[in-house]
Amino acid sequence: MQTNTTVVVASGRALLVDPAWMPDELAALAAELGERGLTVAEGFATHAHHDHVLWHPEFGDVPRRASPRTAELVRTERDDLVAALGPEFTPDLVDLMGRVDAGTPAFDVELIVHDGHAPGHTALWLPEPRVLVAGDMLSDVELPLPFWPRDVPAYERALDLLEPYADAARVVIPGHGNVGADARARLDADRRYLAEVRRTGRSDDPRRANAGMDAEYELLREILGV
Repeated sequence: MQTNTTVVVASGRALLVDPAWMPDELAALAAELGERGLTVAEGFATHAHHDHVLWHPEFGDVPRRASPRTAELVRTERDDLVAALGPEFTPDLVDLMGRVDAGTPAFDVELIVHDGHAPGHTALWLPEPRVLVAGDMLSDVELPLPFWPRDVPAYERALDLLEPYADAARVVIPGHGNVGADARARLDADRRYLAEVRRTGRSDDPRRANAGMDAEYELLREILGV
């Protein structure tokens, strides 16, 4: 799985967004932050999926934020989230997973909360560098995944909410996929894909060729009844 961790830096302090993914990668991230002289001040989880609510002891005992709905879900769904972790995750990492509270980071970020992909999913907008941290949306390798719950209209409303930020963004960072300068093109591709499947029952979106995506395409067709 290709994942991205975003590190927002201000005056030597770091905000970690969705630190991921495997234990050795979390440890390597902690080591690199130390080598760069950065102190982790806060964490933020974009949504309540197991690969987005991780932490490492070396990041420190600092506030970890999320939207209110995400914070609620990681509490109520904790057993399922833990079950999704692999055997590589040691007890300390399992214990730290999902320990988030509702709140806004003390960094210059705007939170864009919606229910696309997951209830309470949150994108972060960094206004000065014009960076959109999109969570599990606007990926160049993953198809739109409006499957938890199975709410395609909520996903489409989320795209509407993200549109002005995608227009303004110089850089977009998806949770999975490549960092790019094409946020609006990605948003248009996601809209087109959903509209095509809804209208015709088919789509030739090239992302279908990526690992696992053809199954997600068939699931979307099932949800839409086409």
